Amino acid sequence: MSNLQQAAAVQTTPSTFIDLRQFARDKSLGIAVKTAAGEDGFLSSRRVLDWAPSPVTAGVITLEAGSGSVHSLPADEFIIVNEGSLTLAQRNSTVTLGPNQSAVLKHGAAFTWSASGPVSLIFTRYNKSLAEGGAIVPIKENPEMGPSAGGPLAELLLTPAPVCRNYSDYRSADGEFTCGTWDSTPYARRAMFFRHMELMFLLEGSVTFVDEAGRSGTFSKGDIFLIEQNASCTWDSREHVAKLYVIYRPA
Repeated sequence: MSNLQQAAAVQTTPSTFIDLRQFARDKSLGIAVKTAAGEDGFLSSRRVLDWAPSPVTAGVITLEAGSGSVHSLPADEFIIVNEGSLTLAQRNSTVTLGPNQSAVLKHGAAFTWSASGPVSLIFTRYNKSLAEGGAIVPIKENPEMGPSAGGPLAELLLTPAPVCRNYSDYRSADGEFTCGTWDSTPYARRAMFFRHMELMFLLEGSVTFVDEAGRSGTFSKGDIFLIEQNASCTWDSREHVAKLYVIYRPA
């Protein structure tokens, strides 16, 4: 297949939802990251989803037991531990992340990392971010949430309007990259066009999506997945749902 044929195939493949734990398991999927010789394993040991150039990149980082050092992270990055445990240290703080724990590493972050065994991290990087001090921001577990400013559009709802709550852990300087926790009472809606990309880690409940090609998928507590930008998907949750979210939403 020529380069032009490959580009056309990418353009005509409908955007959809992706099971990121499955992606992490299957090493035949995605594209290995090309990095400079000698670059630390945290930056070089990666596979990314096969997307056209975009403000966001997502994929998996795989590290063996050992340690390393990142002198300056080139962009905002959300990470969640898929398997194993990872310790991140900066001058005045140390953060240890176990399975399903997560953090935002801010653009410019300098840190060392260490692992006593193999580690698999699922990540999303915001490539348009600005350097903002380089802190590590752990994502809170069981935060105190307040009313959500947004909810499903009334014209798409197939059920009574749900009650939704939200807590924001991080928002980039331009407001386009956000991370936090959200929950909702059950609801169903027709397909919605995602002008944004959203990674979700289900903390409670389950939800079923159907994309524009008719492909159906159900995700439950513990699953990590994302909805690609420009996808059109329905939503059907029959029980209370809580999720950690990472959203890229262009202004």
